[in-house]
Amino acid sequence: MNPELTRRTFLRQSATALAAGIITPRSLYAGAISKKAAPSDRLGIALVGCRSMGWHDLSDIMRHPNTACVALCDIDNGILSARAVEAEKNWGRRPATYSDYRRILERDDVDIIVIGTPDHWHCKITVDACSAGKDVYVEKPLANSIGECDAMVAAAQRHGRIVQVGQQQRSAQLWHSMKQYIDSGMLGHIGRVNVWANFSYAALLNPAKDSPVPDGIDFDMWLGPAPERTFNTTRFHGSWRMFWDYGGGLLTDWGVHLLDMALWGMDVQGMPQHVMAAGGNHAYPDNLAETFDTLNVTYQFPNFLISWSNTAIESGPYGRNYGLEFKGTNGTLIANREGWEVIPEGKRIEAKSARPSNNDHLDHTQNFIDCVLRRDAQTACPIQNGSLCAKYAHMGNIAARTHQMLTYDDQHHTFHNREADRLIMPSYRKPWRL
Repeated sequence: MNPELTRRTFLRQSATALAAGIITPRSLYAGAISKKAAPSDRLGIALVGCRSMGWHDLSDIMRHPNTACVALCDIDNGILSARAVEAEKNWGRRPATYSDYRRILERDDVDIIVIGTPDHWHCKITVDACSAGKDVYVEKPLANSIGECDAMVAAAQRHGRIVQVGQQQRSAQLWHSMKQYIDSGMLGHIGRVNVWANFSYAALLNPAKDSPVPDGIDFDMWLGPAPERTFNTTRFHGSWRMFWDYGGGLLTDWGVHLLDMALWGMDVQGMPQHVMAAGGNHAYPDNLAETFDTLNVTYQFPNFLISWSNTAIESGPYGRNYGLEFKGTNGTLIANREGWEVIPEGKRIEAKSARPSNNDHLDHTQNFIDCVLRRDAQTACPIQNGSLCAKYAHMGNIAARTHQMLTYDDQHHTFHNREADRLIMPSYRKPWRL
């Protein structure tokens, strides 16, 4: 018997039985992971983008007994070689290595693509992976533009693929307990949610000069659909997110995590009435970053506001450099990954607090594998939710870049504003196309 057929037959028959109501998701999952599966029965995992968060994602996914790492892809040969050695040491098998993700999509033994690349690559790889019949775990933000978010959602739905977005707070009991408290109504009417993230890496203060591309790096592939540019280490590993062609600064990096909690807490599932913003490199005027080290964004809703702020100076309200504040008539709830607490308004309610369990990322990746096994698109952070949060982040940046109050028409995919509409979708550099 073909070993690849064994695994795929199991997944297909399990999905059919689940849809027919013969088995429940819980019973399927329990049976699937009760013991270490034979190599031919494991889900084949391939990672694209091995340097940082992608490797963390893969490492937690590989803690599931029904997974096998079969391939790695990176444009930096030094990173790729080191990760291949590490993978063999950790999981007993040396994965195949590639510099072009398209070769991975041709492999029949790859079931899942994990995407840990810079943001400007998320859309193209996800759409291609879905088209090739692969399920996807993609890092946040979902995409580097509003238009790409829509393309990714459409591809996942069209091809029936399971996608988990790396917004792991959705799998954390801490944030679920926060949501439950807000839903209880104890805070009273919440008229404002303040969200902030203050991190020094928003400022690039010691820029390097352009230089030749280092040996072992396929920089043209790194650029991919982004415009052609000279090589500069300041725009490369790590700091790329501070340049519009590749990322959106603190608002798309931390903003999707924290705005996700704000939108969830307030039961928001659509677009705001208006978005207003102002930003610039005001904390450090010599900042090389194109994105903003100082930014304020206000999202207007019928009965409340959500406000975002960031700066490159690492201090913030309540002694926290990042977090959220739900201001209710009975009290204020303050939250970040270290915990949440309630400060009463007078004596209307009692003080309350909660602390994290610190296993949210592992739970998030395991939830993804669970959903792949039972063909359930409702992951802890499905692609639709990742799209919503990314759009909010991009709307804030677009409002600040255009210096205009904007309203986004999500049905017709337009701001009805020519200047803002030009920033909805990037123009892909040839020969790349979406």
